[in-house]
Order: sequence, then structure tokens, then C-alpha cells
Amino acid sequence: MASSTKGTRDRVILAYSGGLDTSVMVPWIQEKYNLDVVTFTVDLGQGENLEPIKEKALRTGAIDAVTMDARNLFVDCFVWPALMAGALYEGKYPLATALGRPLIAKLMVDTARQFNARAVAHGCTGKGNDQVRFDVTFQTLAPDLKIIAPVREWRMTRDEEIRFAAAHGIPVEATVESPYSIDQNLFGRSCEAGVLEDPWDEPPADAFAWTVDPAKAPNEPAYVEIAFEQGRPVALNGQTLDGVPLIEKLNKLGGDHGVGRIDHVENRLVGIKSRELYEAPAAVILHEAHRELESLCLTKQAARFKTLVSQEYADLIYNGLWFSAFHQDLFQFVLSNQRFVTGVVRVKLFKGKATVVGRKSENSLYSKKLATYETGDQFDHEAAQGFIRLWGLSQQTQARQQLLKGGKGFDLPGLLQSRDQ
Repeated sequence: MASSTKGTRDRVILAYSGGLDTSVMVPWIQEKYNLDVVTFTVDLGQGENLEPIKEKALRTGAIDAVTMDARNLFVDCFVWPALMAGALYEGKYPLATALGRPLIAKLMVDTARQFNARAVAHGCTGKGNDQVRFDVTFQTLAPDLKIIAPVREWRMTRDEEIRFAAAHGIPVEATVESPYSIDQNLFGRSCEAGVLEDPWDEPPADAFAWTVDPAKAPNEPAYVEIAFEQGRPVALNGQTLDGVPLIEKLNKLGGDHGVGRIDHVENRLVGIKSRELYEAPAAVILHEAHRELESLCLTKQAARFKTLVSQEYADLIYNGLWFSAFHQDLFQFVLSNQRFVTGVVRVKLFKGKATVVGRKSENSLYSKKLATYETGDQFDHEAAQGFIRLWGLSQQTQARQQLLKGGKGFDLPGLLQSRDQ
């Protein structure tokens, strides 16, 4: 991609979707900051045709419009590491949007260097998490670039934006405005605002787009077998697939069976609670399958410590700290932790549920010869008695020397006692 020779002013790289907000930003930035605008639009699997978006940017006044297909980069370098880490924010959110923002910001910095731009711009509000993810990434990777966030600065209503667009000859499509705020990429779709702002209200049917109502899903289950190599998904039902088509197939299959709906009251980084609705069929299926494969392949200590790493990993992604040394340190643990997580998991999809019904691995630590109660049992039962004696020795010693000394009985915990009084 060669930098444009058009324009004589300094340049800014604008994250551009082609919607009303970002379309208005092009002339607004030109007027307020006296900068030439280069728009940047990246395909992370949101299902949009980028060519019309590029053409609109140029009609709106951008001196150049850059588009990029980064789906493979997104999956290989962002989604798969998060999956391997088991990163689910507050145990629910698969972090689709949060994973996409640092990649977009990194690519914008690269584009700014190619165009010798002195600024970058985005359309985030002052209330959301995305402003943090963009700004922190920009400040980390390119502290010399000025950050412009028009929506944080202006106070235009939608009507005022439309009038501004008309005054500057910006085409505004006559569409019915969605009552929701939507963001989506290959790994998930988020939906907020409107009636969803009351956490007591059940999400209405029109809030969902990727998943059928579980009550209306097929009456016969579907089964899918997912193969992993060192924690990364590599095949579906015996067919080797790259990450993008693998996720696309799981999104379609899971969505058809109502799998992947997440209703989450989450704690935003900026200090408020927000009710978010997510649809992430592939993410839900893959996390369930991956966790069950780990149950075969990780030791008890490794699996339990991994839960701490998973939470830290999810938090740093959510909080916009992808490009940190701490992330690099955690990922080195994840790589080592996942080196034996290879095998196949069978998942049943039925009426909104993804249930693991089978798992196998050549690295499995499960031994049927030790676990069985039937013929062929090789567990040393005689060793159990000595083990139990040693295991309980410290507790028995304390009981004799302290808890039962002087004829005292063993007191129940105070909370349990108070219930009986």
C-alpha cells in the first residue's frame, strides 16, 4: 500500500465505518483541526462489503481510503491466544469486540507511518471501554501521534449530525435507526441500549440476529467434533480448516440451534455497570470444548492455576492492555500450559445448549484402568489406607492437642451455630 500524494496538509488516520458518525467526522476534522483525512476500514468478519464504504469515504472528502482484510490475523494472533488462555470476562463474555480493538489500533498506527500522518482518530464515546482500548494502544505503540476523538468532543445530537451532513453534501441513507447499539466481528456480536438498559426486562426477539430462539430450534440435536492441537482448533468433523472458516461454520451451526446467547451485566472499566447482550455461537462452543479437553490433559495443579491466569488474561484484554509486557509474560505460560492440549471433543448442540458429550486425547491423563470399578481395576486399594492416615495426620494432631483438649467438644463454625440459636 503506497501513501497518497494528494493533499498538502498534515494527515490523520480515521477509523471509519461509513455510518453517520464517522461520515460526519471527515469534514468535521478537516474544519476543526485543518487536517487531511485518510479513512481506515478493516474487515474482522463483520460481514460488510468494504468497497462501498471506501467509495463513500472518498465522496465525503477523504483524500484516501484504506481497506484491509485482517480476518486471518485477527483469528490467529488474537482470538486463538484468548481461547487458549480460557479468557472469558467475568466468566461470560468471550471478548470479541475487546479483542478486535487493539488489532485495529495497531493497524492504524502502521497506516499512519505509511502516510506520514501526525494523528489518529476514532469514534468512541466518553462512556465506553473502546476509547481506552484505542487510546492506550496508540499511546503505547506511537506516543508521538495526536489522538482525536470527535464524539468525545462534540455535543451533536443525531438530528444535528444529519443537518451537518446535509450542509456538507454527505449522503445519509434513509434507514430506520436501530434502537440498539451494535458491534460485531467474526467472533461475536454485541447489542446494547434501548430496552436492554433495564436489566429486569427480558431481551426482545429483535435484539438477536445470529441465533434462533432456542425454543424454536430443531427438535433433533446436532453433533460436532472439534480437533485441537496444542490448544488451537484445527478441524471440524475430521476436516482440517483454517481459523476463519472454522469459526464461520460453528457460528452458523450453533446459531441454527440457538447456541451462543449471553445476557451479561458487566463491570465496565470506566466504573459503571452495563447490561450487554452478546451472540457468540462459535466462541461458546469452542470455550466449552477447549475447557473439557484441558480436563483430560492438564494436571490438577496446572488446571487450577490456569483459572487464575484465565481471569487475569480476560481482564487485561477487556481493559485494553494487550500490548503490555505482562501480557507477553502470561502468554508464555499459556503456550507452555497448552503444549499437551491436543485431542478431539464431541459437542452436542440442542435447544440453546452446547454440551460436551465426549473427549479423547493421546495425551490424556485419564486412565480407565485406574478409574474403573469393574474387572481390570489396577488401582492399589491397600495403599489408600496408609495415604488416608498420612493425609489426615495434621488435622488429627490438632484435634488432640487443641480442639478436643480438656474434654471440650468440637465447635461448629459460628455462622452455622447462629442459625440454630
